[in-house]
Amino acid sequence: MDFQLSDEQHQLRKTVREFAEREIRPNVRRWDEAGEFPLATIKELGKLGFMGVIFPAELGGAAMGYIDYVTAIEELSRVDGSIGIIVAAHTSLCSNHIFLAASDAQKQKYLPRLASGEFIGAWGLTEPSSGSDAGSARMTAVRRGKNWVLNGTKTFCTNGHYADVLVVIAVTDRAAHTHGLSAFIVEKGTPGFRPGKKEDKLGMRASDTAELIFEDCTLSADCLLGTEGQGFVDAMRVLDGGRISIAALSLGMAQGAYEAALNYAKQRRQFGRPIGDFQGIQWKLADMATEIEAARLLTLRAAAMKDAGLKTTLESSMAKLFASEVAVKCANEGVQIHGGYGFIKDYPAEKYYRDVKLCTIGEGTSEIQRLVIARQLLKD
Repeated sequence: MDFQLSDEQHQLRKTVREFAEREIRPNVRRWDEAGEFPLATIKELGKLGFMGVIFPAELGGAAMGYIDYVTAIEELSRVDGSIGIIVAAHTSLCSNHIFLAASDAQKQKYLPRLASGEFIGAWGLTEPSSGSDAGSARMTAVRRGKNWVLNGTKTFCTNGHYADVLVVIAVTDRAAHTHGLSAFIVEKGTPGFRPGKKEDKLGMRASDTAELIFEDCTLSADCLLGTEGQGFVDAMRVLDGGRISIAALSLGMAQGAYEAALNYAKQRRQFGRPIGDFQGIQWKLADMATEIEAARLLTLRAAAMKDAGLKTTLESSMAKLFASEVAVKCANEGVQIHGGYGFIKDYPAEKYYRDVKLCTIGEGTSEIQRLVIARQLLKD
């Protein structure tokens, strides 16, 4: 077993870290307070190839693997989780669903423009009345001649207002339950579709989270993504990869919170010496560092299995569950180490604290991850 990144992967980490420190860190607080979507920065990431890391070169991608992808997501999220989740939703949800299920014509039409960042992607599964129970979706797609007509609402859609291309799941056969759900590609500006309310969030405030509204939205037959009735099955395949990216997102923010706490512990003096000299602080830092490394290994294992073409349902959920809960713990301890300064915006601790909680909710709550893991363990 080789636990080391390759020289190329180390160089990738260095490149992304330098970009994040130079282009993202100086703007983090402004973007957060204004709830400003950093469109120009996302476009730059596209030009550098970071919006299509996992896709082949013939489709405009960087022809790298999931280990490279999670390395990039971790480094972006170490500085700002909002950037990490924008890239993750674009890549491992929207673009990856098209990559996994689309026809050759659909792939050629959309993936090169998504991989370059010319197009921004979004993915709509959750509805106001269906969250963890995704199979209870109510949005419908009904045949009308050769077309499909969509009606309904999606919610909590990352990149919703800025997406040029969206993948959404709708009911095409109510009686078939989860086997009656189908996926569709919707382009920005399609009559009958519009982004709705922009959510005012606790954290990840520079990322856009929106509802999507469909009112007699007419799509041509070639907008069906994959096989009719297989949308839910394909969505679950997409989430296997998506949960790896959320693990990487969590890992990056945990690392950022830990580094901020470590630096503060070295600089802050009480009782005549740095607070890092006190055992109570040392044990917190030791636990944070150890659990981050454990989360990193789980995440890299899932990524390596994905690169090997193996099924990762169990491993993706384990990585997502553990990394997200470690991130919440590290952010909490980071605030505690900062004391009163952890509660004010002059220090990064409070933002990590606000941002990380989403990781235990998005793309399947911690409770859903435990159900997924248990079902995999108990399968015959």
